[in-house]
Amino acid sequence: MKLILGIAAIILIAAGAYASVQLNQPQSINLQTSFEYPTPLPLAPFSLTDQRGNSFSNADLQGKWSLFFIGYTSCPDVCPTTMGKLTSAYAGLNQVEDVQVIFLSVDPQRDNIDTLNNYIKFFNPEFMAVTGEHKQLFPITRSLGFVYAMVGDGDDYQVDHSASFALVSPQGEKVAIIKPKSHSPGQLPQIRNSELIHDVNALIGKYSS
Repeated sequence: MKLILGIAAIILIAAGAYASVQLNQPQSINLQTSFEYPTPLPLAPFSLTDQRGNSFSNADLQGKWSLFFIGYTSCPDVCPTTMGKLTSAYAGLNQVEDVQVIFLSVDPQRDNIDTLNNYIKFFNPEFMAVTGEHKQLFPITRSLGFVYAMVGDGDDYQVDHSASFALVSPQGEKVAIIKPKSHSPGQLPQIRNSELIHDVNALIGKYSS
C-alpha cells in the first residue's frame, strides 16, 4: 500500500511540474504572414543616426516593441507604398502595446538627416528613420534578416532591398520576420495590412502574457 501511495505521489508531482512548465511556455499562435523564430535572436551591436540627428543604438530598442523595414527615400514604388500601408495600419499595430516603426535607410549617400526628416513627416511623424555608413548598416541589416544591393551607375542608381518587416522585442531580440506572400496565382507577393496587424498583435500578446 505504501508503495502504491509513493508511486501515486511521484506521478502527481511530475504532473504538477509538467503543468507548471507548460503554463510558463509561450503558447503557439496561428500566424498569417509571418515566421516566428523558435528562440528570439539578439541583434548585432549597432550605432546609427535618426532623422533628428540623434544617436540610435541597441539601447533605444529596450522596453518597447519595434517594427523594422529597410528602403530608401528615392525608391519609386515599394517604399512609398509600404510607408502608406504602415501609416494606415499604425493604429491597429498598437492595440496591445505601443510599437515604434523604424524605417532603416540603406542609401546614406542621398538620405541625409533633412531628407529623412521630411520623408517621415510626410507619411507619419511618429515613425522613426535611421541610417549610417554602409559599414554600420551591414551588421544590423544582416542581423535583422534583410539584404540590399546598389544597382546601376551615376546619381540615378537604384537600391534592391528586402520587402519584409522584422519584429523586435523590448529585450532587443528579433522575434519574427513578416514576409510578403502571394494570395492568388500570378499575383505579386504582398503583406496585407489585416494580416500584418493580426500577426504583430498576436506575437506581442504571446510574449507579453
